[in-house]
Amino acid sequence: MTGTNNAGSWVRSWGASPQAAHDGLSSLNDYPNLADVTLRQVVRISGGGRRVRIRFTNEFGTAPFTIGAARVGLAAPGGGVRPGSEHVLTFSGTSSVTVPAGAPILSDPVDLHLPALAKLSISLYLPGRVETCTCHDPALETGWRIPGDAVASPTLPENADVLPVRALISAVELLPDAPAKAIVVVGDSRSDGAGSTPDTNHSWPELLAERLAERGVATGYVSNQGISGNRMLNNGIGVAAAARFDRDVLATPGLGYVVLSVGGNDLAISFAPRDGDGPLAEFLKVFPGAPVTRDDVIAGYRQLSARAHDHGVRVYATTIAPYEGAEVYTPEGESARQAVNEWIRTSGAFDAVLDFDAVWRDPARPSRIREDFHIGDHLHGNDAGYRALADSINLSLFR
Repeated sequence: MTGTNNAGSWVRSWGASPQAAHDGLSSLNDYPNLADVTLRQVVRISGGGRRVRIRFTNEFGTAPFTIGAARVGLAAPGGGVRPGSEHVLTFSGTSSVTVPAGAPILSDPVDLHLPALAKLSISLYLPGRVETCTCHDPALETGWRIPGDAVASPTLPENADVLPVRALISAVELLPDAPAKAIVVVGDSRSDGAGSTPDTNHSWPELLAERLAERGVATGYVSNQGISGNRMLNNGIGVAAAARFDRDVLATPGLGYVVLSVGGNDLAISFAPRDGDGPLAEFLKVFPGAPVTRDDVIAGYRQLSARAHDHGVRVYATTIAPYEGAEVYTPEGESARQAVNEWIRTSGAFDAVLDFDAVWRDPARPSRIREDFHIGDHLHGNDAGYRALADSINLSLFR
């Protein structure tokens, strides 16, 4: 099966799944209101193209907000914009737009030739207050909040402060120079890049995009739809993957491949220790819904695979990597993880399996991540760990 031939069609080259501002995470707690400020954010695209449009988001907003002005250009170090690359963004021909509550909005396309892996600077001025910020947490790429209208400033003003989340933008879409397809990764914190060094683009989906770009593969368009703390079947930190699948995955322009890398949190949270009232008990309160079984998770995988296959795209799944040593670990959860991984490897439900468990597990203790691959919490990868995952992927799967 193959997706659409996208010669002359839009393809998503960067993405961040929208979340509610206080969706189980705390980065915006006590942060000043977004009103009469400019947001300047940097994103690194995966595949290149000749025209670009930006998808802004108010999908979790409780009221409309207004974009008074917006620009896009090639990012320069330190929050600047490369001279001569700036383009004013318009919306149906006008320089300002009101984004309805609960909705996204696309900018008009602009002509901007972008090579693969280019870094874009996206600035938007918010003249009024944003009641509820639709965001993505964490950003893992530094962005800034600047008082007033600084959209046209070629350098970062001195009164800028760091924006702790990815705010009000959810995708960059391009017209490629040749037929191309998008790879969408739907996952949790291990896909999101939690634990990787900020501002280095070291999540495994971004490192996969680097490998594809280096080899000139036409499917070098990778949209990372991981949400840290996300589950497949129940909401909690982010809307459950099964619930957001149509929006974040199936509606992706140029969709050609889906990589399912979610389900580990469903098992870890369901089987986590529940005695006591310490930090772990408080953490688990973020995750509502009844515990799920390994059969529930397997049924969820079957559903997502079928929904993607119905769109004529190839579906790959990653096995669930170990987590012994993390606070949520239990032997019962480990048994369920092993059973689900065996099913992923042998069921035939997917067009291919990416065996991340085999890459990360310690040969001497397979229920643990190798010591040189995690950040010390026995749960999240470090830069070397994510590099190992990306390097383990057979690029011929995406040709």
